[in-house]
Amino acid sequence: MSFFTIIHQDQHSKARTGLIQTDHGEIATPVFMPVGTQGTVKTLDQADLTALGAEIILSNTYHLHLRPGENLVAAQGGLHRFVNWNKPILTDSGGFQVFSLGGQRNNTTDKTDQGRLVKIDDDGVTFRSYIDGSEHRFTPEIAIDIQHQLGADIIMAFDECTPDDAAEEYARVAMERTHRWAERSLATHRANSAYHGYKQFLFGIIQGAGYKHRREESARFISSLDFDGVAIGGESIGYNMRATADILDWVYPIIPASKPHYAMGVGLSPVDLLIAIEHGVDMFDCVAPTRLARHGRLLCFDKNIDHRLNIKNAQYKNDTRPIDESCACSTCCAYTRSYLYHLFAAEEMTGMRLASIHNLHFLLNLMREARAAIAADCFNELLSRWK
Repeated sequence: MSFFTIIHQDQHSKARTGLIQTDHGEIATPVFMPVGTQGTVKTLDQADLTALGAEIILSNTYHLHLRPGENLVAAQGGLHRFVNWNKPILTDSGGFQVFSLGGQRNNTTDKTDQGRLVKIDDDGVTFRSYIDGSEHRFTPEIAIDIQHQLGADIIMAFDECTPDDAAEEYARVAMERTHRWAERSLATHRANSAYHGYKQFLFGIIQGAGYKHRREESARFISSLDFDGVAIGGESIGYNMRATADILDWVYPIIPASKPHYAMGVGLSPVDLLIAIEHGVDMFDCVAPTRLARHGRLLCFDKNIDHRLNIKNAQYKNDTRPIDESCACSTCCAYTRSYLYHLFAAEEMTGMRLASIHNLHFLLNLMREARAAIAADCFNELLSRWK
């Protein structure tokens, strides 16, 4: 079984379709992965995700380590059994969460001022739980061991996530540390890559912040190692789409075409996903679609409102149309904007659930449209309709 197979390369762009095969099922690419950080996509259950056609979900090592703990999950047969999801799962290594939740904004090499909850050194990271203040330690070996116990199909090397505005010297130090950690992650993974009796696949992560020569250097190093896939990380990715597009252009000629390309954190806007696909990306994840849904921001085709409708706006109080008239999700087929406005005004949780169903359907369906457009060599036409 080949882990990744390229099905079709668009003749007019870098966009491509492919197939990832794991022991828990196949994943058609390009793919948007709904984020279930703590083993749950907020407000939804696994039956909802199955009905939506999700082929893979993402969970997070950092959060699951803190609660309920990898030992408990492993004792119950791994994440698939614990959360009742029999399709593929990807776990992030926790590197981004150490950065974001630890307050890591230091742009120098000074190791004495690295945030209130986290301290990074060459061997790993010591941090305090945001839940109870208890101290924890992640090294590349520990992060991989935790992911082996959790049992996701695709796991990530431990890395140091660099801020969008990182000074170059800090970006260099973090990148070189990430490279050393990548080698250690790979060595640990090779020693025990089938903890639960099935194959787990490991991706390396490119860092280097917004510096072209650093990103290229990192792309060469990560590509030289025997990872199953290549991810492009750092705070810039998804957060700053102009920078994201540049970074993807820099690394594209270097990273192996035969491996899946994963842009971490892309999905704030439908257009962001299409831009990433245009630049040769196969996989993306983002908490934004469900987070926006819980705040009443609903995705739609309307470019005049940046593809985002605020259902809390009073103009929708008597609006009997669906959220998006071209959408075939269960929410749009059964409920009006007026009803959703009422649910959010009344602070009913059903509103958040219906909105989350819509937003995820919207992006998953966009991926289906993108794959069809690539197969027909007309991806650029699809992109031009959205931009």
